[in-house]
Amino acid sequence: MQRTSAEALTEVSVPLVCLTDVRKTFPLPGGAPLVAVNDVSLSIAAGTAVALTGPSGSGKSTLLHLIGAVERSDGGTIDVDGQRVTGLSGAALAAYRRRIGFVFQRFHLLPTLTALDNVMAPLIPFRTAFDKAARARELLAMVGLADRSAALPSRLSGGQQQRVAIARALINRPAVLLADEPTGNLDSQTGTAIVDLLLRLRDEHATTLIMATHDTGIAARCDRVVQMRDGCLTSLDR
Repeated sequence: MQRTSAEALTEVSVPLVCLTDVRKTFPLPGGAPLVAVNDVSLSIAAGTAVALTGPSGSGKSTLLHLIGAVERSDGGTIDVDGQRVTGLSGAALAAYRRRIGFVFQRFHLLPTLTALDNVMAPLIPFRTAFDKAARARELLAMVGLADRSAALPSRLSGGQQQRVAIARALINRPAVLLADEPTGNLDSQTGTAIVDLLLRLRDEHATTLIMATHDTGIAARCDRVVQMRDGCLTSLDR
């Protein structure tokens, strides 16, 4: 039987992330709402590195925010690791968000905290079964900053700050790591090193990586490339 184009775009094995007819709109003053994500259906297998590409305003960042439950969808369903994300609230929503790692274009480090404390920050309100500081030091060593744990963000380069942000995103051992233009504020050499790090960590930790990027060279290094335009998924390579 011949597959439809939608089936061809979403066919993967062992999906960890499943989006079905996901839609998100934002109100605009005095006019029709902006459709940021328009009935997107996509499945992503566990351990896959996926690049979301497309021009500014195509819906890449919004789609990441929906998967991470930073924004709520207006329609459709999102399932991650067997859990229905759409409709979560309260403690269940907070628990889900702790299972997702976020890396942003702007590093969002707390300026008065050291690199070590910034990495531990997501865990500060919670009890854990492991030593928080030891875990944070392990991650800083993993991203090549073992000797910078006591440094404030103002004493770190842009690339070093992004490495701290990546370590922070991994502190909860997330099943899914979402990276929104992680190289956007970095020079090309530093950006390449950050992508090298993200892909290496994906391999070492079997983490599913979903990365929004406008850089076609970076996208080509991922397992799959999903192109978006005007809120729609337009094509999928590999």
